[in-house]
Amino acid sequence: QSFKLLGFLDVKNVPCARESVLYGSLGSLVMGLGHFLATSRVRRSCDVAVGGFICTMLGYWFYCRYNLAQQRIQQRMLQEGMKNRILYEGSYLDPEKEKTGSERSDS
Repeated sequence: QSFKLLGFLDVKNVPCARESVLYGSLGSLVMGLGHFLATSRVRRSCDVAVGGFICTMLGYWFYCRYNLAQQRIQQRMLQEGMKNRILYEGSYLDPEKEKTGSERSDS
């Protein structure tokens, strides 16, 4: 069963959504409680808590999505490299093939 936050953010199927909401709620609690302990102003502390939730959630969202994109790029590069290795292995295009004496003198 999926859980939709605000009616459109499917927390179960969207990558990084669950972690972002959890870290956002933790940031909200820490910032709101910290502001309340420092100032004893309830309404302002609630505002700070909401702002902390939004900032923490968005900050972790972008961080997580950036790392996910980097992992996908590395995964594509590895898959392409493995495909090329299988394709070129044993042929004259193989970069790991031992060069002969005449080829070494050319370079």
